[in-house]
Amino acid sequence: MCLAISTIPIGIIGGIEGFQASYMLIGLIFLVTFVVSIMISYLITRPLVKLTDNIIEISKGKLDVTLVPSEIHEINNLTDSLNRIMASLKLAIHKVGVKKGEIFEDTIKQESLKKQEDLFDNISGWIWETDLKGNYTFCSGNISKFLEYKPKETIGKNFFEIISPENAKQSKQIFNEAVSKKEPINNLENWIINKNGEKICIRTNGVPLLDESENIIGFRGINTDITNEKEADRQIKELNTKLSDLKMEINELLNNRKTEKELKPTEISQEKPEEKKDEHKIDYIFIFDENANILACTDSMYKKLGYSKSEMLSLNMIDFDALETKNDLKEKINNAKKNGNFSFKTMHKRKDGSTFLVYENFHYIKDKNAFKCIVREDYSFKKSS
Repeated sequence: MCLAISTIPIGIIGGIEGFQASYMLIGLIFLVTFVVSIMISYLITRPLVKLTDNIIEISKGKLDVTLVPSEIHEINNLTDSLNRIMASLKLAIHKVGVKKGEIFEDTIKQESLKKQEDLFDNISGWIWETDLKGNYTFCSGNISKFLEYKPKETIGKNFFEIISPENAKQSKQIFNEAVSKKEPINNLENWIINKNGEKICIRTNGVPLLDESENIIGFRGINTDITNEKEADRQIKELNTKLSDLKMEINELLNNRKTEKELKPTEISQEKPEEKKDEHKIDYIFIFDENANILACTDSMYKKLGYSKSEMLSLNMIDFDALETKNDLKEKINNAKKNGNFSFKTMHKRKDGSTFLVYENFHYIKDKNAFKCIVREDYSFKKSS
């Protein structure tokens, strides 16, 4: 409208002075109008942007925001209204007892849920809730890392449907007892089957969920994946069984000393009768693995070498063999594994550093992938020296 009115004097000037002067005047008016509009827009939008930022902060529960008055009357009225609203909210919080969390419940709830999900993602299990029949009513998002199910796929699914058949009956009985007595479920272990049909072992801990009347309505708890722990226990038990078998073999060898045929004929023929008797005597026996680590030994061995039993079982053969290198022992062990047995002479070193000459006879125990060594001291060397 203003621009249209301004063209009236321009038309008059154009009729008097000519069109060139009128064009210049039009350009000047447009330039002035543009500059003025930008200034007015800046003066209006700047306080509006600041006020919008303040409103966002207030919506997050920050009631101590300072609202700066504006030169624009309408914006100043809006600022005054917001100040009155904040004053009322503060009064409600401090006088009436309204909680800040109740006023900004949605914002705080979203922040709380985000923190909760972050916590769930960093535990070695998943959080769950069930009704009284064991049907899932909630599962945390990280259940997918363990069972391959999405959380929404588990809602309504019964916990006992995914337990392996051999555990299902006992677990259901424990769950029902916990419901009837309103008691927690502590360290209940089960093998369960995930979406891909694989078995994993879990440890379950849960507490009863009660309504306002203290009636039980379900359970809330956590399932922890202990599959690796169970596998480690199995391997330890298996190793203990193997060691027990090896100890039984040692005892059997001690009770049945069939050693005469294991000595070379030349070694027997060169000795006097009383020396043969000494040489046939087994001084000690020990069991070792492919890496020459001691797995088991007779009491006479660690006593002979001056060690305690625990020290002896922590040694490698290279620790008490005074002649053989690590590579030499490895070669002899490979020969025993290939041929079934291997015999040679060497020197054993006691803990105090003293040495004595011995005969060693390796026997490969194929079913246990281990070796037994029968040791006899060379008494002829002691007499000659």
